[in-house]
Amino acid sequence: MTALPEITRQHLDEIQGFYDAAPAASRWASRGYRRLLAHYYNLLIPAEASVLEIGCGAGELLGQLHAARRVGVDLSPRQIEAARARVPGAEFHVQAGEALELAGTFDYIIVSDTLNLAADVQALFARLLPCSHPGTRLAVNFQNSLWRPLFSLAELVGLRGPQPRSSWLASADVVNLLHLGGWTPLASQSRILLPVPVPGLDLVFNRWLAPLLQWFCLTVFIVARPSRLPGDRPGQTPAGQPSQNEGSATGPGPAAAGNREAGTVLPTVSVVIPARNEAGNIEAAIRRTPQMGGGTELIFVEGHSKDNTWAEIQRVAREHPELKIKIMQQPGKGKGDAVRCGFAAATGDILMILDADLTMPPEELPKFYAILASGQAEFANGCRLVYPMDDKAMQFLNLCANKAFGIIFTWLLGQPVKDTLCGTKVLRRAHYDRVAANRAYFGDFDPFGDFDLLFGAARLNLKIADVPIRYKERTYGTTNIQRWKHGWLLLRMVLFAARKLKFV
Repeated sequence: MTALPEITRQHLDEIQGFYDAAPAASRWASRGYRRLLAHYYNLLIPAEASVLEIGCGAGELLGQLHAARRVGVDLSPRQIEAARARVPGAEFHVQAGEALELAGTFDYIIVSDTLNLAADVQALFARLLPCSHPGTRLAVNFQNSLWRPLFSLAELVGLRGPQPRSSWLASADVVNLLHLGGWTPLASQSRILLPVPVPGLDLVFNRWLAPLLQWFCLTVFIVARPSRLPGDRPGQTPAGQPSQNEGSATGPGPAAAGNREAGTVLPTVSVVIPARNEAGNIEAAIRRTPQMGGGTELIFVEGHSKDNTWAEIQRVAREHPELKIKIMQQPGKGKGDAVRCGFAAATGDILMILDADLTMPPEELPKFYAILASGQAEFANGCRLVYPMDDKAMQFLNLCANKAFGIIFTWLLGQPVKDTLCGTKVLRRAHYDRVAANRAYFGDFDPFGDFDLLFGAARLNLKIADVPIRYKERTYGTTNIQRWKHGWLLLRMVLFAARKLKFV
């Protein structure tokens, strides 16, 4: 059985509880919508193909497919029981997609309206690779966020039942996650303008108007193929680079000896943790940060705290001699200065930033390691704006500002960057050295360190990848960010960078 991070397990338990309590029989509007989905999937899938559906629920879609072999997987035992009764000729398993373990491969893998409920979409896609062969096609469909207000209205009038808390992935998010999970998108199209059966109108809207009004359609379909070569393991590139699961652990501990495969030494990791007024989070940072790759060192950089943060850092360093921990106090001010001090002292091949408030869960760090170690990207940028976040994790105005900066930075950098201000950024030491060497071009303009690294990576034409994380509410202390003062400063930095990157 695949071990899942606690944050993933908690979300899956919540979703399972919801669907175990939900009725297996769907509403008439949902049944009509499923018939439309089945129509499009039957156009896509040959009758002789084998099909695996992840998140099959009570089997409403799978039961309408004409495939020779049909297998469904869902994490709700109650829904699977209903699916077995509805589709007796199919095979069903109670499993979560993020922990999928099935023998054999399939010609088509379907993930229909399930991505927004997944705990970790990247992990889900990666787990599908062992079930695929070079000719496998992964077909996913998800709902257009433009329809979100209409769904809320449909729930109010009873056309749609209550739903669990979910993400609202955009097409760009799904494409990015497919790449990170080891798949290459092949085609994308939008379908369904009228999701409920209305005799005469549904044919006109869905067959004739939908192809002309793609932007307004309810459902987005994307088809992808495995990007790994035959024989590659999940999470491994064709060049034989390490997978995301190699050398990682579920908790802290000394670096495992012999972290090697086929004579290749896994990269080591340095996690820099700037800490100012974060005394209550230091022990948790030690306990929750996993070992990665060929070994992980933790570097605490204390920043003139008013509480006992420095004393707490010294204490945990003394009490954990089995770990590789460095501690220091920054000479200057600001997170940017702390990050540079930490990176200067780091010995790892891969450099990571972890904010000491732990709103970015340390358990998510192996995802960043996987991206760098596999060569999928050269700069991994945390993204808080994909999955639902805790209610008090980010204030509404901060959320709006983050979205605005994401749009601006995508234009500035020429690469999609959805969340510029997430504190977790990861790159290789060799690339950081080049960023630092070219720092004079931009100058010492960034007290936070986020923009300095992003701009430096863009100037070096490094491949940047957004890594979605589940943003959590702070459990100790208060934020060091001053919304209006720092917001104005960030805007000034954007204007400065535009002069250096665009208007040259």
